[in-house]
Amino acid sequence: MVNENAIRGIVLLGMLACAVIGYLLGSVNTAIIVTRLFKQKADIRNYGSGNAGMTNVLRSVGKLPALLTFLGDFLKNVAAVLLGWLVMVLILQVILDGESPELIQAGKYIAGVFCVIGHIFPLYYGFRGGKGVATAAAMILIVDWRVFLLVIATFLITFIWKRIISLASILCAAAYPVYTFLIIYFFDYRSDGCSLGYLLFITGVSLFLGLLVLIKHRSNIGRLRRGEEKPVAFGKK
Repeated sequence: MVNENAIRGIVLLGMLACAVIGYLLGSVNTAIIVTRLFKQKADIRNYGSGNAGMTNVLRSVGKLPALLTFLGDFLKNVAAVLLGWLVMVLILQVILDGESPELIQAGKYIAGVFCVIGHIFPLYYGFRGGKGVATAAAMILIVDWRVFLLVIATFLITFIWKRIISLASILCAAAYPVYTFLIIYFFDYRSDGCSLGYLLFITGVSLFLGLLVLIKHRSNIGRLRRGEEKPVAFGKK
């Protein structure tokens, strides 16, 4: 029989595996790859805002490359979260012959968050990546669709109102940990659907992710305050 310390060590190794998988997948930067294919091996980080993300690809390369960039950034986090789920299921149910939905969900969160970290600081591209919006959105959708609905509603309302992607992204990043806490607290914790430790862990993870995206948007925040941030202009390229 496996003792408690061994179980804890195996679970921690599983969480570490989730983090590594997420980071390595996140480091595959779609904006850089797509731009090299569509713009004669050019580096998107040398164009426009210098950001390796969908918005800069849209403005500097075109609509189709931007769409492909979004899909790639989105799907890599879907893959990371699913692999995080698989790792924890194998460890808990096959190796330890046990079950813990909260630990499995935690593994999905860890894989997703580290995928965003990999996107922002990609190992394969000198740690200069994007701002993590589409990648974070994928994680939110897969780990908790209830929170995703609130986040995407916030994004759409803001974008329709101002047509500024960065503003919508900033508001979503700020609101994400608040939405996460409220949803889990009222729908899960109060109905004994999760533990206090899980509530605090997930809220902390969402706060970290929201702050990370906000920090990456600090230049956008400065331009918004000065009235220099440009809205998306439809009908071009």
